[in-house]
Amino acid sequence: MEKPALEVQLKTLPNSPGVYQYFDKNGKILYVGKAKNLKKRVTSYFNKNHDSHRIGVMVKKIREIRHIVVASETDALLLENNLIKKLQPRFNVMLKDDKTYPWICIKNERFPRVFPTRRLIKDGSEYYGPFTSFKTVNTLLDLIKGLYKLRTCNYDLAEDKIRQGKFKLCLEYHLGNCKGPCEALQSEEEYNENIEAIRQIVKGNFKDSLQRFRNQMKAHAEKMEFEDAQRIKNKIDVLENYQAKSTVVNPKINNVDVFSVVTDEGYGYVNFLQLSHGAIIRSHTIEMKKKLDESDHELLELAIVEIRQRFSSNSKEIYVPFKVDVGEDLKITVPKLGDKKKIVELSERNAKYFRQERFKQMKIVDPDRHVNRVMAQMKEDLRLSKEPRHIECFDNSNIQGSNPVAACVVFKNGKPSKKDYRKFNIKTVEGPDDFASMEEVVFRRYRRLLNEGEDLPELIIVDGGKGQLSSGVKALDDLGLRGKIAIIGIAKRLEEIFYPEDPIPLYLDKKSETLKIIQQLRNEAHRFGITFHRNKRSKAALNTELESIPGIGEKTVVELLKHFRSLKRVKEATIKDLSEVVGASRAGIIYNHYHTE
Repeated sequence: MEKPALEVQLKTLPNSPGVYQYFDKNGKILYVGKAKNLKKRVTSYFNKNHDSHRIGVMVKKIREIRHIVVASETDALLLENNLIKKLQPRFNVMLKDDKTYPWICIKNERFPRVFPTRRLIKDGSEYYGPFTSFKTVNTLLDLIKGLYKLRTCNYDLAEDKIRQGKFKLCLEYHLGNCKGPCEALQSEEEYNENIEAIRQIVKGNFKDSLQRFRNQMKAHAEKMEFEDAQRIKNKIDVLENYQAKSTVVNPKINNVDVFSVVTDEGYGYVNFLQLSHGAIIRSHTIEMKKKLDESDHELLELAIVEIRQRFSSNSKEIYVPFKVDVGEDLKITVPKLGDKKKIVELSERNAKYFRQERFKQMKIVDPDRHVNRVMAQMKEDLRLSKEPRHIECFDNSNIQGSNPVAACVVFKNGKPSKKDYRKFNIKTVEGPDDFASMEEVVFRRYRRLLNEGEDLPELIIVDGGKGQLSSGVKALDDLGLRGKIAIIGIAKRLEEIFYPEDPIPLYLDKKSETLKIIQQLRNEAHRFGITFHRNKRSKAALNTELESIPGIGEKTVVELLKHFRSLKRVKEATIKDLSEVVGASRAGIIYNHYHTE
């Protein structure tokens, strides 16, 4: 797949949190960074002069930008750490060492200890995190320490050793911080109940603990101990903002490959995430052209084999959104919930963003290909017999039947063709009758196109539900165009799309390009129609008031409004000002009308 120019890559970045990677002309990684908003952060590198010589040199070398979209800024922070440690980019200074973010460990031992650590040791212990700040870890451990008495010594508290009296109570017991399991003063069962409660706290289920903190804060405040109350309030704030789980890292998920696929009518986009010891160490998306209208299953199976060969992957397990047959000695997992499911969703999100960016890039680099693709997609989504290259959309505007008008907007190749827009004064309908108005304007529009030998559209859209659609269909019937032009209605509330003689509406994907174009047509028709209606109403209101003055006709009204620009200025004008425009006689009539009490 040919890489688009750097300017195009910058224009199509998403406004989402994530991690970005810079590569040079040889595909060698230069830098890994994190961002709350990828587009703003990455664009900033190219929009200013850098104080740092190192950054200036790096920016000159950048030829390709890749990124991984994640759910939150915290995830971006953790993923950046993993990638820098794995890839060791030349221009990164921080995070290259073997230090990592802290975890909370519940040790695999009798009477388990609970402590913070930066190292994960595979000895069956439980690790929770990682945490992006030691402040959160310390707050959680303070909370645990305040609620439960746990040992801090590193004795091997085997049952026979305790029975033989090999250990003596330490200072922690005498200070009231430990219940003395080393001398059998606390049962293993009671201790393990505390450990289970602690597990719930580090998983984020600390509703009871928060309530206890709030009660303590209130008690301190009532005793005027405001510093102590503030200290506890700070702890509450940290806990409320604490996110117990991160999709990016989970030590229980070992070496695994994750795949997902997103497709449209001509291409498939397959994302690959590589996990090592629970951390994402690679993300890559490929675009695959469909040759024989392959299914999602077939595309994903082809991509899995190709990607695993390309990256020499030896993982024995893969996570996928649905069952696939890849003909290898592989464990295939289709996760249904939990962190495994979140990892697959993260992969799908990256595939969708990649597809959107390719669309945007194509729009800039190869607009014809983009238009062809969108038209083919619309034809398929709307079940049409031919591509809707020429679309017309109708909308009625009236307020309680006054000044009824209608608008017709025209899109060609998915873009507004403003020179072809038309507005209609409703002539044959009395009162607010949207259905009859719709029938009149559709009939008038296509009778005229037929008479003048103009091109007819491939698709007509009427703004409204079944009633307006039926009116449009009747007009086409009267002109003998039924079946020659596709016609649909769009109802505002649920964005339902109605077809003639089909009681069940069509619901399009809310993010689909087809629905976006239909909504754009509908909104443009509404804007165009309402502007025409307001202008007509205002003009009518002005004319009516001045024309109601005995002895003043339409010609005089036009001269007055042309000169004074508004009714208010006409009212405030002196006899002299009025005389200069319409003569002394009529000036006197107008002045007296507004100034005689």
